[in-house]
Parts: sequence; C-alpha cells; structure tokens
Amino acid sequence: MVDVDDVTMGGAADSKPAAQQAPPARLQPWVEKYRPKTVDDVAHQDEVTNTLKGAIATGVLPHLLFYGPPGTGKTSTVLALARTLFGPDTYRDRILELNASDERGIKVVREKIKTFAQVAVGRATHQAGYPCPPFKVIILDEADTMTPDAQSALRRTMETYSTVTRFCLICNYVTRIIEPLASRCAKFRFSALGQGAMLDRLSYISREEDVKITADGLQAIVDLSGGDMRKAVTAMQSASQFYAGAEVTPEVLVDIAGKIPAEVKDALWSAIKSGSYHKIVAAVDDFMSSGYPLSTLLEDMQEATVADTTIPDHNKADICRRIAEADRCLIDGCNEELQLLDLASVAARSCCSQ
Repeated sequence: MVDVDDVTMGGAADSKPAAQQAPPARLQPWVEKYRPKTVDDVAHQDEVTNTLKGAIATGVLPHLLFYGPPGTGKTSTVLALARTLFGPDTYRDRILELNASDERGIKVVREKIKTFAQVAVGRATHQAGYPCPPFKVIILDEADTMTPDAQSALRRTMETYSTVTRFCLICNYVTRIIEPLASRCAKFRFSALGQGAMLDRLSYISREEDVKITADGLQAIVDLSGGDMRKAVTAMQSASQFYAGAEVTPEVLVDIAGKIPAEVKDALWSAIKSGSYHKIVAAVDDFMSSGYPLSTLLEDMQEATVADTTIPDHNKADICRRIAEADRCLIDGCNEELQLLDLASVAARSCCSQ
C-alpha cells in the first residue's frame, strides 16, 4: 500500500523540505518528470478530459472506471484530476493510491480501503481555482487483478461510503470487472496514443533533455512502444543514459528494448521457407544460442505471417494456430527449443504446400 502522505505526482509546489521532495532531476525517471500535471496536459484523450473538466467545474465527481491499454495516461489522468480538484496543498491528504495486483484479496478491502474510506473529511480552506469538494478519492490501479470476492466486498464499501469517498478503478481489461461494480462507475475508455501525438511529445522531451536522436530514432521508439507512452519515454531515457553523448539510432533502440534484430528473424524465416529440415534445425539452434525469449519471437512471427502475401490465408491460419498453441505451452513450462522446432516445421509445411 502507498501511504497517504507519500502519494505524489512530483513537480509542483510542496510544503515539505527540499530533502524530502523528489530526487534531483537527473535521477528522476522521465515518466514522472513529464507526467501531466493538469487535465489539460493529458494528450490524445479529448473525450475523457472534456468530460472531467465538467466535474472539475462543478466539484461533482462520480465513481470512475478507466480502462484501456497500458501507457495511455489512465493513472496520470486521475492524479492530475485529483491535483486540480483539491489543490497542491491538500491533494496528498485526499487520495489513497493502491496497486490492486499486489494486494488483491478481500483483506485489503476490509482493512486498508474501508479504513480510509470511512473517515469523514473536514472542512478545507478553499484555494483560488480549486473547488476542493468534501470527499476523498481512492485510486485502485490494476483493479482487474482483484479476486471476484474482493470486488464484491468493494462494491459494498462503495455503496456505504459514497458520501465521503469516490473510487477510481483503473484496469486494462474492463471485462474482468464484475458487472455490479462496473455499473456503479462512469466508464472511460483510453485508446492507444497515435503516432503523431507520441512523436510530438517525444520530440519535446528530447529537446528538454538535450538528447541527440535522429528522426528515424524517434520513429523507432514509436514503433517499438506500440502506443505505450510510458514504454516510449523509458526507452528514450535508457538510450540517452547508456549511450551518453552518442546519437540515438534505431539500432540502439532495438538493443535497449530487447527486441530481436531483423537479421536473426530473417535467418529463421528463410530457413522455414526453404523447407529443408536441416536448415530449420540449424536456424533454431542459432536462435536458441542467441538468448532471445521465444515469447517475443512468437509475436513477431505472427505479424510476419499475417503480412506475408505469398502464403495463402488457410495456411496462415494453420501457422497462427500453432503459434497460439506454442504460446500456451510456454506458459505451462514446456521446452522452448522443442516448441520452436515444432512450430518451424508446421510453418515450413504450410509455406511449401501452396
């Protein structure tokens, strides 16, 4: 659990001594340093922010359910909302942030959440520009990992203390939230960030941090992150620190992200299309020796299979089905080399039986 007094968004005015504030800027993660401070700063989620601005203007806030892919601004939005509602001097005392994936059982609902939720809010001094409504906000990140029993208990807590507490549930998969809980919240879907929005933000950060990065490098970050701004900013910071003073290129970013180089994938795919069992065995041995995780290769193989115009659709379906089976087997703890060898054999038969 994150203690109420320790919850922070960083950056703005704070009454605590400098020694207790955020670490020096050079040590601070960029995802925190450039986290949106206000709802207006949240990018590419216009429908969500426009609705929340109405709540800020009136001071009336329902229970919230934010869902969507990781790195799209869900947590940043609710923290910016809390800061805008309560002001920099009081928002620390008004929010409780929990990661439900760490504490997802019924015990945390009965003890930590209920204890914070039932405390009444004293009359706060209104600051100019901040409505400071008379309730607290409990933020449950990764709420979709909570057990059904814990979600049922949370529903009762939401009903009982709705006069003094608002809940914001954050999840990736809204279907994993039980309907009685979801129906009590205003739902907001966060979509993956577009390439234009990500490039603009990454360009701004690179200028602020004096990062030497090419246009191809910026595009590579966007491609590797898949719409996840948190992953993109972290990749840029890692590249700038590990290759200090050097120009950040796509090759550097592929290395930082742990992605499989194109030449490694091309060698395996070429062996598969050759139909030669001996070449496939040699390519599989080379891949296993390279140390890259097979789970990453499966994602790349699926994309390559779907995009390959030389393979008939029914053969693509066979390959993708075997990729899914291999993924399931890896989760069950099966041998990676045997799974890759079998997958490559199936793919070779499909490619050569056109």
